Amino acid sequence: MGNTYTSLYIHYIFSTKERLPLIVPEIQDRLWSYMGGVVRQNNMKALVVGGMPDHVHVLLSLPATLSISKAIQSIKGNSSKWINDTFKTSNPFSWQKGYGAFSVSISILQDTIRYIQNQPVHHRHKSFKNEFIGFLKKNEVVYDERYMWV
Repeated sequence: MGNTYTSLYIHYIFSTKERLPLIVPEIQDRLWSYMGGVVRQNNMKALVVGGMPDHVHVLLSLPATLSISKAIQSIKGNSSKWINDTFKTSNPFSWQKGYGAFSVSISILQDTIRYIQNQPVHHRHKSFKNEFIGFLKKNEVVYDERYMWV
Protein backbone atom coordinates (compact mmCIF):
# COMPACT_ATOMS: atom_id res chain seq x y z
CA MET A 1 0.00 0.00 0.00
CA GLY A 2 1.42 3.38 -1.00
CA ASN A 3 -0.13 5.46 1.80
CA THR A 4 -1.05 5.10 5.46
CA TYR A 5 -4.68 5.54 6.47
CA THR A 6 -5.80 5.66 10.07
CA SER A 7 -8.85 6.48 12.14
CA LEU A 8 -7.54 6.84 15.69
CA TYR A 9 -9.73 8.65 18.20
CA ILE A 10 -8.45 8.82 21.77
CA HIS A 11 -10.30 10.10 24.85
CA TYR A 12 -7.74 11.31 27.39
CA ILE A 13 -8.60 11.95 31.01
CA PHE A 14 -6.10 13.48 33.43
CA SER A 15 -6.20 15.48 36.64
CA THR A 16 -4.46 18.31 38.37
CA LYS A 17 -1.81 17.33 40.90
CA GLU A 18 -3.53 15.95 44.00
CA ARG A 19 -6.81 16.61 42.14
CA LEU A 20 -6.89 20.16 43.50
CA PRO A 21 -9.53 22.45 41.94
CA LEU A 22 -6.96 24.65 40.17
CA ILE A 23 -8.72 25.13 36.83
CA VAL A 24 -10.72 28.12 37.98
CA PRO A 25 -13.40 29.70 35.75
CA GLU A 26 -11.11 32.67 34.96
CA ILE A 27 -8.63 30.43 33.12
CA GLN A 28 -10.77 27.50 32.00
CA ASP A 29 -11.79 28.69 28.51
CA ARG A 30 -8.30 30.00 27.81
CA LEU A 31 -6.79 26.68 28.91
CA TRP A 32 -9.11 24.65 26.69
CA SER A 33 -8.20 26.89 23.73
CA TYR A 34 -4.50 26.68 24.52
CA MET A 35 -4.66 22.88 24.66
CA GLY A 36 -6.44 22.88 21.30
CA GLY A 37 -3.57 24.94 19.91
CA VAL A 38 -0.98 22.48 21.26
CA VAL A 39 -2.93 19.67 19.64
CA ARG A 40 -2.95 21.44 16.25
CA GLN A 41 0.76 22.30 16.45
CA ASN A 42 1.50 18.59 16.88
CA ASN A 43 -0.54 17.51 13.84
CA MET A 44 -3.42 16.17 15.90
CA LYS A 45 -7.04 17.26 15.68
CA ALA A 46 -8.97 18.20 18.84
CA LEU A 47 -12.62 17.32 18.61
CA VAL A 48 -13.40 18.67 22.08
CA VAL A 49 -11.57 19.80 25.22
CA GLY A 50 -13.42 20.20 28.50
CA GLY A 51 -13.53 19.24 32.10
CA MET A 52 -13.85 20.42 35.63
CA PRO A 53 -11.68 22.39 38.10
CA ASP A 54 -9.74 19.22 38.98
CA HIS A 55 -9.53 17.29 35.71
CA VAL A 56 -9.60 17.47 31.93
CA HIS A 57 -11.08 15.42 29.09
CA VAL A 58 -9.57 15.71 25.62
CA LEU A 59 -10.96 13.87 22.61
CA LEU A 60 -8.62 13.95 19.66
CA SER A 61 -7.71 12.30 16.43
CA LEU A 62 -4.14 11.02 16.46
CA PRO A 63 -1.97 10.80 13.36
CA ALA A 64 -0.26 7.46 12.72
CA THR A 65 3.11 9.09 13.41
CA LEU A 66 2.39 10.06 17.03
CA SER A 67 2.13 7.70 20.00
CA ILE A 68 -0.54 7.96 22.67
CA SER A 69 2.08 8.77 25.32
CA LYS A 70 3.89 11.43 23.24
CA ALA A 71 0.59 13.16 22.49
CA ILE A 72 -0.41 13.51 26.14
CA GLN A 73 3.14 14.45 27.16
CA SER A 74 2.98 17.35 24.74
CA ILE A 75 -0.46 18.50 25.90
CA LYS A 76 0.28 18.26 29.62
CA GLY A 77 3.83 19.65 29.43
CA ASN A 78 3.00 22.65 27.26
CA SER A 79 -0.19 23.53 29.12
CA SER A 80 1.36 23.41 32.61
CA LYS A 81 4.23 25.63 31.44
CA TRP A 82 1.74 28.04 29.87
CA ILE A 83 -0.35 28.21 33.06
CA ASN A 84 2.71 28.88 35.21
CA ASP A 85 4.05 31.53 32.80
CA THR A 86 0.69 33.24 32.26
CA PHE A 87 -0.88 33.07 35.71
CA LYS A 88 1.84 33.75 38.25
CA THR A 89 0.89 32.14 41.56
CA SER A 90 2.79 31.26 44.71
CA ASN A 91 2.22 27.53 44.09
CA PRO A 92 3.32 26.17 40.71
CA PHE A 93 0.64 24.43 38.68
CA SER A 94 1.18 20.82 37.63
CA TRP A 95 -0.74 17.84 36.38
CA GLN A 96 -0.83 14.49 38.14
CA LYS A 97 1.68 12.07 36.59
CA GLY A 98 -0.69 9.54 35.07
CA TYR A 99 -3.61 9.67 32.69
CA GLY A 100 -6.28 7.55 31.10
CA ALA A 101 -6.38 7.01 27.35
CA PHE A 102 -9.33 5.22 25.84
CA SER A 103 -9.96 4.42 22.20
CA VAL A 104 -13.25 5.68 20.82
CA SER A 105 -15.11 4.11 17.93
CA ILE A 106 -16.38 6.48 15.28
CA SER A 107 -19.86 5.11 15.99
CA ILE A 108 -19.86 6.76 19.46
CA LEU A 109 -17.83 9.86 18.63
CA GLN A 110 -20.77 12.27 18.95
CA ASP A 111 -21.84 10.69 22.27
CA THR A 112 -18.31 11.14 23.60
CA ILE A 113 -18.25 14.78 22.51
CA ARG A 114 -21.56 15.43 24.29
CA TYR A 115 -20.27 13.62 27.40
CA ILE A 116 -17.23 15.92 27.56
CA GLN A 117 -19.29 19.05 26.87
CA ASN A 118 -21.68 18.12 29.70
CA GLN A 119 -19.10 17.60 32.43
CA PRO A 120 -20.61 20.11 34.90
CA VAL A 121 -23.99 18.37 34.72
CA HIS A 122 -22.46 14.92 34.92
CA HIS A 123 -20.39 15.78 38.00
CA ARG A 124 -23.36 16.94 40.02
CA HIS A 125 -23.89 13.25 40.75
CA LYS A 126 -20.52 11.58 40.33
CA SER A 127 -17.03 12.34 41.66
CA PHE A 128 -13.95 12.32 39.45
CA LYS A 129 -12.70 9.18 41.19
CA ASN A 130 -15.94 7.32 40.49
CA GLU A 131 -16.00 8.59 36.92
CA PHE A 132 -12.44 7.46 36.24
CA ILE A 133 -12.90 4.04 37.85
CA GLY A 134 -16.05 3.65 35.75
CA PHE A 135 -14.01 4.27 32.59
CA LEU A 136 -11.42 1.70 33.67
CA LYS A 137 -14.08 -0.91 34.36
CA LYS A 138 -16.03 -0.21 31.17
CA ASN A 139 -12.83 -0.57 29.15
CA GLU A 140 -11.69 -3.65 31.08
CA VAL A 141 -8.45 -2.02 32.23
CA VAL A 142 -6.74 -3.84 35.10
CA TYR A 143 -5.89 -1.47 37.96
CA ASP A 144 -4.99 -1.41 41.64
CA GLU A 145 -6.74 1.44 43.39
CA ARG A 146 -4.02 1.57 46.07
CA TYR A 147 -1.68 3.14 43.50
CA MET A 148 -4.09 5.23 41.47
CA TRP A 149 -4.28 8.41 43.48
CA VAL A 150 -0.67 8.96 44.57
